[in-house]
Amino acid sequence: MRIQEVSSQAVSSGPTLLSLRNQAMQVKQHYHFVGIGGCGMSGLAQVLARRGQIVSGSDQQASAVTAKLRDLGIDVQIGHRPENLPDAIRFVVASAAVAPDNPELEGARRRGIRIFKYAELLGEISQNMHTLAIAGTHGKSTSSGWLAYTLALAGCRPNFVIGAQVDQLGGGSGAEGGEFLVVEACEFDRSFLHLHPRAAAILNIERDHLDYYRDLDEIVEAFAAFGRQVAADGLIVANGSDPQVRRLLEAMVPACQTFALDGAADWQALELGFEQGQGRFELAYRGESLGRVRLALAGRHNVANALATAALANHAGLSGQQIRAGLETYTGAQRRMTRRGSVNGVVILDDYAHHPTEIRVTLEAIAAHYQPRRLWCVFQPHQHSRTRFLLQEFAGSFAAADVVLLPDIYFVRDSETSRRQVNAAMLAERIAAQGQQALYLGDFSRIAEFLIASVQPGDVVVTMGAGDVWKLADELICRLGRDR
Repeated sequence: MRIQEVSSQAVSSGPTLLSLRNQAMQVKQHYHFVGIGGCGMSGLAQVLARRGQIVSGSDQQASAVTAKLRDLGIDVQIGHRPENLPDAIRFVVASAAVAPDNPELEGARRRGIRIFKYAELLGEISQNMHTLAIAGTHGKSTSSGWLAYTLALAGCRPNFVIGAQVDQLGGGSGAEGGEFLVVEACEFDRSFLHLHPRAAAILNIERDHLDYYRDLDEIVEAFAAFGRQVAADGLIVANGSDPQVRRLLEAMVPACQTFALDGAADWQALELGFEQGQGRFELAYRGESLGRVRLALAGRHNVANALATAALANHAGLSGQQIRAGLETYTGAQRRMTRRGSVNGVVILDDYAHHPTEIRVTLEAIAAHYQPRRLWCVFQPHQHSRTRFLLQEFAGSFAAADVVLLPDIYFVRDSETSRRQVNAAMLAERIAAQGQQALYLGDFSRIAEFLIASVQPGDVVVTMGAGDVWKLADELICRLGRDR
């Protein structure tokens, strides 16, 4: 069967700010990234460097990411100082997390250097390429990586900027020279409104980033605006099972294709079953089978991510066989149910989940896949404001875990007022009120000691959160065999 394809001809558009200034990246310019160690920032820096631009940057601390950038020939300074700005610099790029009074930004303003937000520069580049963008409260990194991997496996040489490292792609970004640019479209700060996709997916919409958005209605409005950024003759792939996504469909100008695990949709997973939590299904487009698929990733949520990936891969012109090959062999992004090791019969995992829905579906997938004797979840709440706004939702999201251990809340982007309004001990009390065992232990060292004394062969421990809780997974692997 030949699947219906959407034309991959480039969108014609007028000259953009970036194309006017450097003729669509054909003239070598110098870009300096403030906060270059972040996932998106480092990815965009690598795309520019691989396209022949001069790139430098700075970050607050050294990391594996900054080391990789240096290996690529990018000059990276640790610490933010005005003197980090090279003499010949043309543009400064700033992460959304960088404060306006950052000394390098102040130095750039004094020198009259043009400052781009990360999202602005990515948006400018997206206008000059066949951009495929993936948005949603959850699943963006997994699905963006999945799409880029599927295109790469089919020989399309995609360019990509993803908010997580993907081992099968060699990292979180690539500039391989093909016509497609795959980007993770983030809703925070309305960053995704700078993008100009040829096609886009909206995976789901929930309450999040309530330190920025007023309420769910305002979030839905932002996603609607993102949908209007898609080329009029392009494609939107939408989750037909998500009530908030369905609110947008009638207002969309581009053609829409839906995907769903339950009910009617353009893209479906028919005869869906699971083996150790991994989806097995018949991939179908408008009722016609593209063949049987066996996913390597666990979790019902990843079946939905696979359908969105298949729809965008079809838009890019891939055959059913090429789509199935990508779906079946993709092993995921880092910090997404990542197995860090097994020591004395105890499996150690690490995961980025930091929203109640992400926690719930990830713990369910871990329980189904590993079938542990006991499932221990070390959850590091991310932001005081998110914890306070979603406190009750968080409390109900750990049902699949046997024991929940909580360090202090990871402090980022919060005011001191927010910090005083909620703490991890309050969350532990709410979880315990749901009838589960939950302990607030404060710091990683106490949690490590508790786990080393408590875990037994057959147990699974998952460190979970968007902060630095992954360090605890590394410590446990080092100490479980040594300290028992």
